[in-house]
Amino acid sequence: MPIIVELDVMLARRKMRSKELAERIGITEQNVSLLKSGKVKGVRFETLEKICEALDCQPGDILVFKAEENSGG
Repeated sequence: MPIIVELDVMLARRKMRSKELAERIGITEQNVSLLKSGKVKGVRFETLEKICEALDCQPGDILVFKAEENSGG
């Protein structure tokens, strides 16, 4: 998937645990874990806004686009 979620990096920079983030933004720890692992198909803007507010960051600090390399021939 070309969108990489770097939520774990931002949590480390802010010295915050997933549990604390979950409590601050009103979602479960399991959902934070799914976001961190990139196993989600999407994220609501409302949730993204709360994450950015809690971590004092921009969406681009946690969502990174990486083009897929073609293995073609």
